[in-house]
Amino acid sequence: MWNGWDVLLIIGLTLATIFVSQFAILFGAHYLFYPHSSLMELAQRPLLLLISQYVIDLAVVIYLLLLIEGKYHAPFRSAIRWSWPRNAWGLLLTGAFMLLVLSMLENLLPMPKDTPFDKLFSRPRDAYLIAIIAVSLGPLVEELFFRGFLYPVLARRWGMAWAIFLTALPFAVMHMPQYGWAWGALAVIFIVGVVCGTVRAVTKSVGASFLVHVGYNGVQMIIAVFVTRGFTHMPKALAAIVLQ
Repeated sequence: MWNGWDVLLIIGLTLATIFVSQFAILFGAHYLFYPHSSLMELAQRPLLLLISQYVIDLAVVIYLLLLIEGKYHAPFRSAIRWSWPRNAWGLLLTGAFMLLVLSMLENLLPMPKDTPFDKLFSRPRDAYLIAIIAVSLGPLVEELFFRGFLYPVLARRWGMAWAIFLTALPFAVMHMPQYGWAWGALAVIFIVGVVCGTVRAVTKSVGASFLVHVGYNGVQMIIAVFVTRGFTHMPKALAAIVLQ
């Protein structure tokens, strides 16, 4: 079974991939499509950021697959505890209910009014791409790493409760640059991580925590589509609607 050093290896490979992929995409876009734009200007284009995110997410899945099946010769799905639960709709509704509860909590917390995340919704095309990531590759990769890969390492060493806490914390911190490092947003996303971690621990299924995550993100995207009329009338702070 993989250990803490393997976790650090995956983190290191991911950070390297972020650096390499972003520069490769920016340089490629500059020389092939936007020769009159500087790299700094291109770095602000949401579409290029989203393409980079797709590349990074796919790379993380490949790294996990190669490590688990290549180094430990274990079937990926069973090793990572990826089993599809029978009560899929119930788990999706759990995510939707969590959104309802946390939406009420947000009214009591100092939430950000203008965030870097809002800029990604500047065009309907970019907004729909984000929505697709939010209900597919995004939660899949996050659940595979945090609840499938990191959680068992922490649980073996410190037990279930600490493992849930210690996976939820970096999960929340990872999202903070999107929301200007506002502690209210940190608290909300931390709770999402705790709930997903608890579902994974109780059901022993990463597929279950994935569905809760998708339910939470999916309802947000549906609300955002209706409120913004298909992402054509954007509010000043979309983070007030979407906090994933």
